[in-house]
Amino acid sequence: MNPITLVTNLLFFQPLVNLLLVLYAVLGRNFVLAIVALTVLIRLLLYPLMAQQQRAAKKMQELQPRLQELQKKYAKDREKLAQEQMKLYKEAGVNPLGGCLPLLIQFPILIAVYQAIIHVLALNPIAVIDLAKLLYRFNGFPALATLLPIQSQFLFWDLGRPERIFIPVGGILIPLPIMTLLVIVTTWWSQKVMTPPSTDPQTRMTTQLMNLYMPLFFGWISYNLAVGLSIYFIVTNLISVIQFALVTWDWKGFLARRFARSGRTPAATPSSSSGSSSSAEPARPRRKARGAR
Repeated sequence: MNPITLVTNLLFFQPLVNLLLVLYAVLGRNFVLAIVALTVLIRLLLYPLMAQQQRAAKKMQELQPRLQELQKKYAKDREKLAQEQMKLYKEAGVNPLGGCLPLLIQFPILIAVYQAIIHVLALNPIAVIDLAKLLYRFNGFPALATLLPIQSQFLFWDLGRPERIFIPVGGILIPLPIMTLLVIVTTWWSQKVMTPPSTDPQTRMTTQLMNLYMPLFFGWISYNLAVGLSIYFIVTNLISVIQFALVTWDWKGFLARRFARSGRTPAATPSSSSGSSSSAEPARPRRKARGAR
């Protein structure tokens, strides 16, 4: 076993296998709930990196008008345009490549999750024996080996096998990849929500192609691999959108508008209250001068 595989197994694969089994035991031996819980825990673990990426995307979206001005101003000087763009990114504290790191970290975790799901489901006796070698020994917790074999059936699907549902139409069997379609739709939706618009035609075209090909790519993976991985994809996409809303949403502005509609004002800071007291107080009518009629 090469060093990279050994490190990957120790840091990702083996811990995920044991964590899946613990969640399976805690959640009433429901493997779908175990996958959902594992996905939530992974997203919480990656939250600092994902939040940084999403804040950068939000800042890039806010910089688009200024970037468009630079493109018009230096349309004939590409080198000067690149220098001014980097200067603008530096002033705004934005790294254009900041979103690559979370994506790179997610790939080994994705591979480890898939391998963990396949190994935990253990579709044959030899796989059960191999799985038993990976299990930790916990004091005060029932032996994880007693949970085997795992209940892999969920509605129409075997979570350890690729999705193969067919419906007869006119004597012909038509595939009905429900989970695959859900992966495609949620992937497209999450990318649509989290990808900032671009004023550069080339960047915009690249973004549109990515928003088209990435959902199809993950759909192809989902259709050819275990259904359990599709559940991981779907939950990951939904949580990503929720995290993006929590990180980038203007909660202060929302609360201010909410209070304004209800006729109240939120608690103001001392500086704002002193500055707005004079404007909020109605003007008093002037007294008529003595002798005036």
